[in-house]
Amino acid sequence: MSTKKQEEYLKNQIRRLEEYANSKGWQYEVIHEIASGVNENRRGLLKLLNKIKRGEVEKVVIEYPDRLARFGFEYLKFFMESFGVELIVLNGKENEEDTNKELAEDLIAIVTSFAARIYGQRGKKHDSDTG
Repeated sequence: MSTKKQEEYLKNQIRRLEEYANSKGWQYEVIHEIASGVNENRRGLLKLLNKIKRGEVEKVVIEYPDRLARFGFEYLKFFMESFGVELIVLNGKENEEDTNKELAEDLIAIVTSFAARIYGQRGKKHDSDTG
């Protein structure tokens, strides 16, 4: 999830996924995080990928594709399948209004990060010009 405001939604989503896993009689571990789908430093996703590499995962169950990653979902799916892990997506598409809102938030995060880098580089250049 990308924002703290969505914590209640996350709790409900976890409950639905746990109900699904329990209905199948599976043992499971819930891995979740509150982070933007465009964030490259996602501890939860890295934990999952490392577990997959070590052969500790048989199935990954998610509610929607963008819960795993906003971009690069097919790469992650390919990675999992290459280690024999089945990726199960319970619902194909999320509420369009929620998706659009999250995409807008991700876009703002990207632009903000990019602007900070540009201004940071300008500041360094300015400092070296005056030194």
